[in-house]
Amino acid sequence: MRILITGASGYVGGVVAEHLVRADHEVVALARSDEARERVEGLGAKAVAGSLRDLDVLRGAAASAEAVVHAAVDYADPGMGEIEHDALAALLDGLHDGGAFVYTSTGLVYPDRQGATVDEDHPVTPETSAQPYKVLGERQVLAAGHVAGTVIRAALVYGRGGSGLLQGLIGAGRQSGMVPYIGDGANEWSSVHVDDLAALYVAALERREPGVVVNAASAERTPIRRMAEAVAGLTGAQAVSLTLEQGTAAMGPLAATLTRSSPLDASRARRLFGWAPRRPGLVEELTSGSYARS
Repeated sequence: MRILITGASGYVGGVVAEHLVRADHEVVALARSDEARERVEGLGAKAVAGSLRDLDVLRGAAASAEAVVHAAVDYADPGMGEIEHDALAALLDGLHDGGAFVYTSTGLVYPDRQGATVDEDHPVTPETSAQPYKVLGERQVLAAGHVAGTVIRAALVYGRGGSGLLQGLIGAGRQSGMVPYIGDGANEWSSVHVDDLAALYVAALERREPGVVVNAASAERTPIRRMAEAVAGLTGAQAVSLTLEQGTAAMGPLAATLTRSSPLDASRARRLFGWAPRRPGLVEELTSGSYARS
């Protein structure tokens, strides 16, 4: 299958591209710089020069593909919602009738359930989501009736020494000697190893289920305090409890995100796609796996 992927020079997109190449698919990857081109070509993909702002490039590349995987994202860019809306419109416009489209979303679209497990039937709205434009992106893809759209809502992604949140906590531990968590840190998060997540993308493309939304998470749930303690052990720092006010002053909006707990039920992905996460868990990766070796 000829597959166009955005975000292949990044963390999740790069591992997805690697898995797709390994599964003998022809992968074409958007690359917005020479460095990105070298990265995606090193994965075995063919590079197409352009960014999410290059709508004609997106439309043309999608038109020559049988499937599109959208994994590009920059949560730090305040204009990302508008950029993504236009990019999705171009990609969907270019993709031919019956083509497959896999959209990368996040478990943060769910409201804070304060520890109650959430499945894909739970309502999500921009007003209650920590990532409102991802809710809108999901709707945009699923409303495109001419393509087989699939939405993957990923839990905290880890593995291969990556993940923005974990790298941020590791950086804090090394620089300040302190790894923060909020309150008692008992709130649990779901997580998924990046290689297990990539395997789900391959399965979703090869076993199409049009219009489906699936959670991606392993069975393990990790209290935020345990995560902070593992990072502290890794960096020789101390895990420290902060009040929400102290955390907001130190970390901004991230502090409120760290108080959330909406563990994901991923049984639908297992049932529909035969998906079975099998990589080491989050704490094991932090204490003796890829993070310990990096």
